[in-house]
This record gives sequence, structure tokens and C-alpha cells, in this order.
Amino acid sequence: MRALYKFLLDHFRGVESLDILAKPAAAVLTLAVILIIAWLAYYLTRKFIIRFVQRIARKTKTSWDDILVKHRVFNGLAHLVPAFILYYTCNFASPGVHQSLNDLSPDVLELLSKDYYFWLGAIILKFVKVYFAAIIVYVASTILNAGNEIYNTMPYSHHRPIKGYIQLLKILLFFLAGIMTISILLDKDPTVLLAGLGALAAVLLLVFKDTILGLVASIQLSANEMVRIGDWIEMPGHNADGTVLDITLNTVKVKNWDNTIATIPTYALVSESFNNWRGMEESGGRRIKRSVSINMSTIRFCNYDLVKKFQKFDLIRDYVIQKQAEIDRYNKEKGIADHDRISGRRQTNIGIFRKYLEVYLKNHPMINNDMTFLVRQLQHTEKGLPIEIYVFCKDKAWANYESIQSDIFDHIFAVIPEFDLSVFQAPSGEDIKSLGKGGN
Repeated sequence: MRALYKFLLDHFRGVESLDILAKPAAAVLTLAVILIIAWLAYYLTRKFIIRFVQRIARKTKTSWDDILVKHRVFNGLAHLVPAFILYYTCNFASPGVHQSLNDLSPDVLELLSKDYYFWLGAIILKFVKVYFAAIIVYVASTILNAGNEIYNTMPYSHHRPIKGYIQLLKILLFFLAGIMTISILLDKDPTVLLAGLGALAAVLLLVFKDTILGLVASIQLSANEMVRIGDWIEMPGHNADGTVLDITLNTVKVKNWDNTIATIPTYALVSESFNNWRGMEESGGRRIKRSVSINMSTIRFCNYDLVKKFQKFDLIRDYVIQKQAEIDRYNKEKGIADHDRISGRRQTNIGIFRKYLEVYLKNHPMINNDMTFLVRQLQHTEKGLPIEIYVFCKDKAWANYESIQSDIFDHIFAVIPEFDLSVFQAPSGEDIKSLGKGGN
């Protein structure tokens, strides 16, 4: 590169109109050539060598090398090639002398200064060292991320997670890299900078308390993916229930469903509890969890006529017939007479109703049968016997979800009388009035 620089310098000086600009023009063009060569070297390294490593990793039976590829560890190592090219060519505009410039006479220095930049190599070298520091930080960070994922593949990782320790190491790594970068740019001993920061630590903590809390919270939120822009979060303590619009160092903006804007301190999302509905939005459905309270006085055994009636319902015909045949066989084997309603087995209207709800919901086009699916009987109370529907709706959009849920319960309330059941309802003033009139 020094030869190229000298060639360009002599060439430009051969042109009379470019004599004054010959020296800077030669330096700029040589530096551009070096940067292009460094970029090409990085491109070729990344394209061929990295792809070769990735193919080997995919062919091996172990998973740790695939995780290293996934976290782009080898992509970071590819930056070392252009860094070394810049390091070994940074003195292209300096004279190729084997002794110190301070040992040369003033006349020689003046003569050399006409052709060379003594200071340019030192400036480029500073930025190259910063580049090396950035590569080391990037590679170390990706290795830590990969190490955490490799550790999580082990069976005991669920009981002893190390993610907190990994985050602490990364914070320490970035802090040391920042100190090294400042010391390189200022030509100062890093220990001196560390001593100075130690003396100012108390003042910095006091003045920038909120900023430091926000910074730490931001790192935790992003590292743990606790909140992202577009998430639906609910935080009643800060009157927030809506979509996250923006996440800054100090605040998180939430657009509530009534179109008001709630502003939450970033560190509050770490120190306080909140609900993030992202899991629901990314899952296969939105939960429907509601119950219907049945009047317990309407629950009874099914007689012959009621069983025949239920056999006419297409959804549960096969179930009622098979269940009744099973019960008849059992009672016959035990020698239990048909008129003995207590000793033997009998179908109940509430049991057939639960089965109807199960079949009805399984056949509903908007219910996800691959997720939790329950039609269960809860503990009875003074308000009746609750039959709970616990299923997941495929459509997660709020308005559509509410409409589907309402349609399902419209049908349930309408079909309950068909099973000789009734919904429990506390008596109202009109009910009491009508009882009084009937008594008169």
C-alpha cells in the first residue's frame, strides 16, 4: 500500500494542475483501495469460509455447533480478516524508515513531510483498535448467548437457570469495552479512567438515578422480551390497558382501548407486575371461560320418555343409545329391576346436557379442539350448579371473539329447557309481586 501511495503521489504530481492536491488525493485514493480490499476480504470470508463451517455444523450430530451458527458467532469472526488488513496497512502514508522519527534530523523530517503524513497512520490505528474491541465484544456476546442456549438444552437447566449471570457478564463486558475504547481514543491508561469513574460514582448515581434505573430496566425488558412494541399489556396500577406504542429509556407509552395514552416508567415494568397478552395472540386461540348456573331442583334421572326424546337429537343420538345400552346391560347383570331407580345406574338430564355441550362445541367451526377443552361441573353453591365452558376460540380479534362467545351462550341458554333443566336466577321484585298476587 505504501508503494501504491507513492505511485499515485508521483502520478498526480506529474500533472501540473494537480500538484497542490497530489498528496491528499493520493492518501484518499489509497485509503479507498484499502477499504475496498478489506470489504471484499470480509465478503469472501463470509461467503465461502463461513458457509463451509455452517455446512459442517449441520452435518454433525451434536446441536451445540448449530446453536453457534444460529447466534452468528462465525459471522463475527469473519470481521477479523478486514481488521487485520487495516491494521497492517494503516501506515501506508508514513515513510518506511527503520528508526524513530524523533531520531531524524529536522531537515530530513521536513523533506519527508512533503511526501508523507506522519499522523495519519496513528489515527487509522486508533480506529482499527476500536474495531478490534468491537469485534471482541460482538463475538463474546454471541458466544455467551449461544452458551446460554446450549445450557438450556440440558435437563437440569430448568432448575438452575444461568441467564441472569449471562446478562451480568454482558453488562461487565460492555462496560470494559467502553473503557477500552475511550482509553484508545484519548491515549490514556484505562486504569486511570477507572479510578476517575470510581470517584464520580456516587454523584452519577444521584444525578442520573432515574436514567440508570430506566437503562437497566430497558436492558432487562429487551433481553427477556418482556415487552415489545405492539404488545397488548394490562397494568391496572398505572391505568394502562392497551397496545404498546413506544419504549424509550425512561417511559413506555401505551394506547388504551378508549384511545387515551398511558405513560409508564420503564423501571415500573420490572419492579411491578403486569399482564402481557402476547402469548394469547401468538397461540392458537383465545380462552372462553364462562359458566351457566343450573337450578338444582330441575336435575333428575331420565325416564323412558326422556331418553327417547334425547335420542331424537342428532348430536347426541349415538351417545344416548350407546350409554343406555351399557346401563341396561349392567343393570341386567346385577339383577336390578327397571323400577328400582336408586340401586341401578341411570342417565341424568344434567349428564346428557354436559355431553351435548361437549359435542356441540367440538363441532363448532370457531373452537380450537387442539387446545385445552373442558366442559366441567364446578362446586355447587346457593346460586345453583355451575356448568363451566373452558375452551379456546380460533378468532382472537376482540370484537369477533366477543361475538362468537355470545352466540355460543345464546344457544346454550336457549337449549337448556330442552333437557328439562332451568337456569338459576335470583328472584326479582316482579317475581315477589306475582307471588303475592297469586296468594291473594
